[in-house]
Amino acid sequence: MNDFRDADKVWLDLNLATMSSAVGSDTSSGISSGMSSNMSPATYGIQQSMALAVKNGRISAIAPMAVVDEPLLPTAGIAGRGGWMTPGLIDCHTHLVFAGSRAEEFEQRLQGVPYAQIAREGGGILSTVRATRAASEQQLFDLAVPRLQALMREGVTTLEIKSGYGLTLKDELKMLRVARRLGDAFPVQVCTTLLGAHALPPEFSPEFASELSKDRDAYIDLVCQQMIPAAAEQKLADAVDVFCEGIGFSVAQCDRVFKAAQNHGLAIKGHTEQLSDLKGSQLAASYGALSVDHLEYLDASALQPLVENGTVAVLLPGAFYFLRETQRPPIQALRDAGIPMAIATDFNPGTSPLASLRLMMNMACTLFRLTPEEALAGVTCNAAQALGLSDDTGKLVVGAPADMLLWDIQHPSELAYQIGVPMLKQRIYQGVASDV
Repeated sequence: MNDFRDADKVWLDLNLATMSSAVGSDTSSGISSGMSSNMSPATYGIQQSMALAVKNGRISAIAPMAVVDEPLLPTAGIAGRGGWMTPGLIDCHTHLVFAGSRAEEFEQRLQGVPYAQIAREGGGILSTVRATRAASEQQLFDLAVPRLQALMREGVTTLEIKSGYGLTLKDELKMLRVARRLGDAFPVQVCTTLLGAHALPPEFSPEFASELSKDRDAYIDLVCQQMIPAAAEQKLADAVDVFCEGIGFSVAQCDRVFKAAQNHGLAIKGHTEQLSDLKGSQLAASYGALSVDHLEYLDASALQPLVENGTVAVLLPGAFYFLRETQRPPIQALRDAGIPMAIATDFNPGTSPLASLRLMMNMACTLFRLTPEEALAGVTCNAAQALGLSDDTGKLVVGAPADMLLWDIQHPSELAYQIGVPMLKQRIYQGVASDV
């Protein structure tokens, strides 16, 4: 087994949740790769009593312990022994970079103050915009670090960070530069998304505007003609996102943003069907969107565009919980259609100030009725697909990036079941292990 003797690092006596449906099955739960239509298309891909080797930051070999000649392995190369190993967790939707706090607004809303009144008094999303605009790049970086570290401590090895609280060319690019810096400064992969079409900035929405749609169209001109070209030219964004809602931007306006993104070679994502069914998901999918996110009001009878274009449905239970929503995404329809479901924190100051992807796994099970297996797929292989990463990312397979987690658990279902008790033994990023 030269792949093990020549490896940079080796882990022994492992149980693997590979998250590859082509590998193994979970016989303890009766789930195999030949699943009925009402079960998840992914499987834990369990392999027991295994050894795994890493070379040059990638998984170089996986084999049963029975065929590994352990005495020939260099002792210094053995990085761990025992436990369960999964792919690193992937948080595919965050708004991690911002300034200011909305805690006072949270308190007001619990006391019955309407959001419209809060906004008129200077609160709401525009309070975050003001604080983010006023903050320097270094201040935004410093504020984001503990949020990122919280996710990393839970096992996140890849995440997406959106802009969207600058709403000017200068401030949107500032946010994206901070996101890139975070990826350079910490052992984590950061994918960046320009969300210029997040909200209408105050300078485009005079209090007594008589032609509000015209103001929104003028702002979309700025997004399409300045923000997207600059973000693409400076290589600050991997994708472009929109907030397609009555309180955000219309389908026609989002269509313009998608065309501009496509013309500049950027991937497409969408905040869609969170509050109403505008058919934004279908529009985004028609452009080959990587994902559509939220989806509480997604029409269960109109999923074919997502199927045909391989668009991932990203579920955001934190916002659903925090806003005390009651309309659930059409989970069973998504299952039946074979649409991959990812889960993310949607970490943001207004509607999901929750920096715990493990908590989102639990919420996806308890609030949306996903299985623990679907939840783990939602933060590994399906989340990787939602970010347009390689097919082997988010899986434990030979050739995949060696972004992995070693857990002290009895079964992978525990990761969605129990919150707050330390379970993570090692976080491995690009083959480099750190104890937690």
